[in-house]
Amino acid sequence: MFDLTLSFDNGPEPAATPAVLDCLARHGLKASFFVVGEKLDRPGARALVERAQAEGHWIGNHTWTHSVPLGQRREPGVAEAEIGRTQAALGRLSHPQRYFRPFGGGGKIGPHLLSPAVVDYLGKGGFTCVLWNAIPRDWADPEGWVETALRQCASQAWTLLVLHDLPTGAMRQLDRFLDQVQDRGSRIRQDFPPDCLPIVEGRTVRPLDAYVAVAA
Repeated sequence: MFDLTLSFDNGPEPAATPAVLDCLARHGLKASFFVVGEKLDRPGARALVERAQAEGHWIGNHTWTHSVPLGQRREPGVAEAEIGRTQAALGRLSHPQRYFRPFGGGGKIGPHLLSPAVVDYLGKGGFTCVLWNAIPRDWADPEGWVETALRQCASQAWTLLVLHDLPTGAMRQLDRFLDQVQDRGSRIRQDFPPDCLPIVEGRTVRPLDAYVAVAA
């Protein structure tokens, strides 16, 4: 048995997000969706985020472009362009704790995630930085990620899993994954493991050395 928190990155996608929401509703589960800001301007996309929020899911910020990890960017104003712009676009849809998840570049955790300027921006803006401790790479293995995810979950007491509501076909396996988790008697919850939250409401609560690039 284990605890599991579900999160979905890189949406909204009209070809994938509705089925994910339908699946979660069938199972009576709540999750978090970390939204790519520039996608909100696409037809039907904002309505999907509104639906997710209305159904009790938490909405977070996953940068505007999801292009280059923020710890690798040094141009002035990048935090406002990537985080602030997305937050403004989300508006009332954002969770009150202003959840932000950095782009990991394939799910890696390391000093490429954030820069000192981004950390300063998150602090001044009162954001909560939400990392992760399991990524089964569903985008790369749309059929086999379930077994990977189950092994990752079984290896620790509380997993914060990152899946992707993208049109890769991977989310066709979501029902099967959730059935297996629930058949094991494990608990699916919506809150986040404290170890995955280095910044909470703008306050640094865990050492950031492993996540922040050295200033140039």
